[in-house]
Amino acid sequence: MGRLLVNILIPPHMASRSDVVDHFKRKFYQRYIDPDLVVEAMTSTGSSQSTKPSSSSSTSSATSNDQTRQRNTGSTTRTSGTSASAGPNTSPTSVRWDRQTIQFSVNAWVFVVAVLAIIPLVPKNLSNRAYRLSFMGTACSSLYSLYTLYGRPRAWNLPALQAYFQSIIATKDFIYFIYCLTFVTSHLCLKFALIPILCRALEQVAKFLRRNFTRSTLYRKYLEDPCVWVESNTTTLSILSSNAEIGLGFLLIISLFSWERNIIQTFMYWQLLKLMYHAPVTAGYHQSVWAKIGRTVNPLVHQYCPFLKTPISAAQRWWLR
Repeated sequence: MGRLLVNILIPPHMASRSDVVDHFKRKFYQRYIDPDLVVEAMTSTGSSQSTKPSSSSSTSSATSNDQTRQRNTGSTTRTSGTSASAGPNTSPTSVRWDRQTIQFSVNAWVFVVAVLAIIPLVPKNLSNRAYRLSFMGTACSSLYSLYTLYGRPRAWNLPALQAYFQSIIATKDFIYFIYCLTFVTSHLCLKFALIPILCRALEQVAKFLRRNFTRSTLYRKYLEDPCVWVESNTTTLSILSSNAEIGLGFLLIISLFSWERNIIQTFMYWQLLKLMYHAPVTAGYHQSVWAKIGRTVNPLVHQYCPFLKTPISAAQRWWLR
């Protein structure tokens, strides 16, 4: 019987039904064993009714599953889209806003204090204190900017520290940090050194005001024109800063002949000037200033002081290394 049933072709969707298998068994028994056995024919309605719910249920289940998947996919897409849109537009924006606000506050405070230190009518004690506070504020601003942009070293060992300093040593924030440390730790008070600090603070404050206060009536009435001038003359401010920084180097050399001389500070500052000459962020301005100095000084040396050619050549070799 089993071998005979193998040759019977049963539709795949009906082969698992017990009533269909029983019907074919009865037909087999009627044909080969008991011809008098009455086998009722399978009604198409019953089969169709029995198959329709299953198909309809499978269709409805498939539809419901598709709808569920669509709803889940839609919700997932909306969730991921919301999180993706919220990621770069909310949390990082707020973080950048906080950083910009902190930098603006510090730079505005540095600008006010530096102006207070330069004004001649301010008492000497207050002027000297404002002088040092200007450098301290700029050093803190530069250090905070380095931390937010580059983080901290991956480890506190020599290779990690070397890799970290190599990544930040040519940045403008690191240069200004060393610049401020050079003067804030010295007893020599050179008000001329505040010019680069003022230019940096003025540029940072103007950029922040232009980006965030364009709709303010107070800004439009009093601050828009100065901020526009600052942003359109950043090259002029950079050139002024470069001239002041190089002039400070020669003032420190002259101070070596006074009782306020500081050999270590002078040596460190000229190392910083050498870094400014080679760093990409300041190289263009410093190289142009040094080129002008060379065009002015070299003819005078050749004409009046030829004995200075040898030390000047040695200094140039050290400078360009």
